[in-house]
Amino acid sequence: MTRDTRRGYAKGRAKRVEILDQAMAMFGEVGYRGASLRVIATRCGISHPGLLHHFPTKQSLLLAVLEHRDEVDGQWLALGGPTGVDGLRRLVDLAALNAERRGIVELFSVLAAEATSTDHPAHTYFVERYRTSVLTTAASYRKARDEGALRTGIAPDEAAQQLVALMDGLQIQWLISGCATDMAGVLRAHVQAQLTVAL
Repeated sequence: MTRDTRRGYAKGRAKRVEILDQAMAMFGEVGYRGASLRVIATRCGISHPGLLHHFPTKQSLLLAVLEHRDEVDGQWLALGGPTGVDGLRRLVDLAALNAERRGIVELFSVLAAEATSTDHPAHTYFVERYRTSVLTTAASYRKARDEGALRTGIAPDEAAQQLVALMDGLQIQWLISGCATDMAGVLRAHVQAQLTVAL
């Protein structure tokens, strides 16, 4: 492979990331249905056919944006393989991280609401994402219980559903309040009340 070829690949990858960033911003601003590929292309300084070279359909762009977000957050969440109390603490830390990323929180909140419709292109993605989120969170609660760190009467499966719902609800409150809601603080207090050890 020549240096020019490598430079071309690197330039193509950089443009792909720029498209994902601009699409993420626009999906967060106006939702998937309101977003225009032509406007995204203009924001990236390329033609509409140029954008279609990277992402042939709006649906493929949406799924790439969601996968990109999950890849970044998934690597961070899994760092060190935290489970039990450490896994629950990492979720609180994620809320603190999200408080610095309004655009991503807007994107997720808008698309999650839109995707409740079964004909939305991200419907299956969100069904699987919520299933996985609840399962992994329940596993952390079970390990905390097995380690004696979970208060008596807390059911791991129910607690996991409650925590995932609380996280999403807090994100909406945070957005509506102009970022005044302390997402991490509320989550920390909720989880701490379920534990017998310090979070």
